[in-house]
Amino acid sequence: MVETPEGRRVLCHLRGKKNELVVGDHVRWQGSGDAGVIEQTEPRRNLLFRQDEWRTKSFAANLDQMLMLVAGEPVFSESQLTRALIAAQAAGIPALIGQNKTDLPSAAAARERLAPYRAMGVEIIELALKKDTGAARERLLARLAGRTTLVLGPSGTGKSTLINLLVPQAAAQVGEISQALGTGRHTTTTTSWYWLDAGRSGALIDSPGFQEFGLRQIAPEQLAALMPDFAAVLGDCRFHNCSHRHEPGCGVRAAMARGEISAGRVRIYEELFDELSQKRW
Repeated sequence: MVETPEGRRVLCHLRGKKNELVVGDHVRWQGSGDAGVIEQTEPRRNLLFRQDEWRTKSFAANLDQMLMLVAGEPVFSESQLTRALIAAQAAGIPALIGQNKTDLPSAAAARERLAPYRAMGVEIIELALKKDTGAARERLLARLAGRTTLVLGPSGTGKSTLINLLVPQAAAQVGEISQALGTGRHTTTTTSWYWLDAGRSGALIDSPGFQEFGLRQIAPEQLAALMPDFAAVLGDCRFHNCSHRHEPGCGVRAAMARGEISAGRVRIYEELFDELSQKRW
């Protein structure tokens, strides 16, 4: 589905099978009856994707930022959060975290688990999307207006609530696209673009949930530089090729001993380093 600068949406087909398009791509196309043919994809500013040993899965392109939505219920995976933040950092996409359900008792534990991310400079927006809709809407629009934002998060965190709060016509938009595509319904396997305002200056991209977030596109030696708390002390290591696991004079280990890097973050780093060090075919 291609949207023209005037706001008209046209069902288009790819010429050939070479290009893989994702939501957010800018394309050149030609009309063909009531439909169209995509002739060319413009160069991307960025692309957020995940990669395991079997396949690459792209989320969206030409993003201004990524919003990772988490909550105390269901308990979020700190490993998955870290992976998403690393992928965004590698792609040059600013990231922020939305902590939803702050009105529930589980919020305190979630806030404590997010403390290391706040300390390393990641912006965290606290939300109660169902309990305090007015304040949540105000906080979100202040940060999302005028930008193209990809919203990620596990099932049950409140992504649909967030979309419906900021884009009341979201269900109607999905219905129009589904009718045009001939699907008749919107499934959780699709990624959708929603304009935040009539002037089409800001947009939300809602992506399906994921169980795994592979980072096979990243070499293990690059990992520490993509984690802000690690990157801040990399210059303190005695050896330039320090793996931050067992070498003497390691700045990361010293920072952990001083309480500047949490033991949990080091554990996640070690797990990722081992995973990315496995033989690549």
